[in-house]
Amino acid sequence: MDKIIKITLGLFILILVLFVAVVSYTSYIDTTYRNSLTGTYAYSCTITTDTVLSNVTLFLPVPADLNGNSPVVAQISGKHVSGVPGDWTVTLYDTGKATLLKVSAPTIGQPAVNGSARTTAITLVVNASSHTLIDTRSPVENAAVFRPVQGIHTVACPASDTKTGGNPECFEYLTSTYANYTAAPSASVSISASLEATNSWTIFTPESNAYENRITVLTMHGENHGWLTTLGWIESGIGAYDAPTTSS
Repeated sequence: MDKIIKITLGLFILILVLFVAVVSYTSYIDTTYRNSLTGTYAYSCTITTDTVLSNVTLFLPVPADLNGNSPVVAQISGKHVSGVPGDWTVTLYDTGKATLLKVSAPTIGQPAVNGSARTTAITLVVNASSHTLIDTRSPVENAAVFRPVQGIHTVACPASDTKTGGNPECFEYLTSTYANYTAAPSASVSISASLEATNSWTIFTPESNAYENRITVLTMHGENHGWLTTLGWIESGIGAYDAPTTSS
């Protein structure tokens, strides 16, 4: 009888030790994940021209969620935009339906020298942080993208894209950009913008997941005065998704 009691007691202690170990390990994983988790947004916009543009006004989409909230609005409002030339004015413009980045400049670009065109590329950059986990799997529905999103459809992800990891999905859609400027008929102008949203954390090794959103205006020739159909591209589900599930 004593032997049975000792065996039972030993098993109970073993089970108790294993239970405490599992709970402690789970708590450690959860706490480490929460403490190291960071979300970041990197927004950039590039205007490229091979000649001088005059009296320039651009309205560029600002990434926002379905409710119109944008992770980069506070940084833009606070003038935390790098790469802005001294004679440019960069402000937010609210249409009532969407918030746009308004760029005004007297001129952009350089005149030709000895008959040779000189290309100018100016990139504006905004970085912002997120206080909550970013939904990098379903950004159109649950995160910030360049809107409006029209005619979205699934496309094949680039075969050469070896950096992604995970099981990314890629999409194309149409949106709009406004460009108003005067220029020589020979002018070649392009506008592009990108957003990369990333969650990163460290439990035993660094891990991350992300989505990328880009818009590109097809190269314009000569001057332009109005809205332009713009191609949008999204790659979601990039990276690792084995992080622990935690409550908000």
